[in-house]
Amino acid sequence: MNVLVFRFKEVLYSVLPITAIVILLHFTIVPLELSLIIRFLIGAVLIIIGLSIFLVGVDIGITPIGNVMGSSIVKTNKLWVVIIGGLLLGFFISVAEPDLHVLADQVDFVTSGMIPKATLVTVVSVGVGALISLGFVRIIYNIKIFKFLTVTYIVIFIIALFTLKEFLAIAFDASGATTGAMTVPFILALAAGVSVIKKDSKASEEDNFGLVGIASAGAILAVVFMGVVSRSGTITGGLEYTETVSTSIINSFTRQIGKVAMEVIIALLPIIIIFLIFQIILFKLPRKALRKVLMGLLFTYIGFVMFLVGVNGGFMDVGAIIGSTIASMENKAYLVIVGFVLGFATVMAEPAVHVLTNQVEDVTSGYVKRKAVMISLAIGVGIAVALSKVRILVPGIQLWHYLLPGYIISLAMSYITPELFVGIAFD
Repeated sequence: MNVLVFRFKEVLYSVLPITAIVILLHFTIVPLELSLIIRFLIGAVLIIIGLSIFLVGVDIGITPIGNVMGSSIVKTNKLWVVIIGGLLLGFFISVAEPDLHVLADQVDFVTSGMIPKATLVTVVSVGVGALISLGFVRIIYNIKIFKFLTVTYIVIFIIALFTLKEFLAIAFDASGATTGAMTVPFILALAAGVSVIKKDSKASEEDNFGLVGIASAGAILAVVFMGVVSRSGTITGGLEYTETVSTSIINSFTRQIGKVAMEVIIALLPIIIIFLIFQIILFKLPRKALRKVLMGLLFTYIGFVMFLVGVNGGFMDVGAIIGSTIASMENKAYLVIVGFVLGFATVMAEPAVHVLTNQVEDVTSGYVKRKAVMISLAIGVGIAVALSKVRILVPGIQLWHYLLPGYIISLAMSYITPELFVGIAFD
């Protein structure tokens, strides 16, 4: 109960700024209908409660599963087991990530089926699995993460020279979609499980981080490679915004429950099946520990469903209306400013960010404060969202104008930054 109260307070402080910003916009430059505001506030309540339960579930369910799986695979001392185990775990957890399915649906629709959903999900998941395997090998053989990432991104940008710009955009979006609220806790736990077997405590601490960043690089690499192999012509299409606001406040949430509940079951099922197979063959956890893990999975499920119902029923329409209203204003500066503010605030409510920052503070025994990491990350994302709005407003700016200098600077800094922070940064 104490853990749930702690998580509730933590989430409350994170979600309240977003709520305050939207209400402020409502009373200033973007007046919203009363029904929308009520839906937004109900959504905020569901998000706060759901995210609190979800994080408790991750603590007692997802994290122990990942820890045990990671350490069990490495303890076999067989390279082929490590590689195949990493590939399979990476593939299935990526296939299960709801964010990837949302992206794949939109790509399929916008490209009029030129990039089918099933193809994109499969290709991205293979890339994630392959790089997680290599990430395991990196940890085992003590390969420096900045060297690994430098080589990986050099390969990515070389291949990117021969692919369409549309594939480049999809590739980097896919890297974000594969590091969602379901994937991040599990990959972080896998990394912790693999690194814990090291005798060097400093190396073990450093290797807790970086695997999420490596996995996301796998998504990028897979999609840019698909762009070269597919040899598609120019991708055409568009996604027009149409205002479809439900007049019924309650229906906006109830109609989401069935769909979301099924999506989360599909997301959790691969983890549960793999865990039960490992439990029968390898783990044989005591009954009490097994019950605790299963209870954690139940909390994860309930919390995730509440969170997504709150987002889809209360936040999505409000976000779309605010975006389209501000974009239609004559003064485009509002778009950039609001982009920064919402980018900053959204990070504070992202489940995956909470999981990451909590692990950072735990692994470093409080040396690296979670608030410091979260605020730094929020500022970075806020600036990135603002810059993305500038790119929309100024046609001459291309995506690679941001990406290439950004990665060159980041990788260059990784050679003079403590390795622990390099892993945290790319995660």
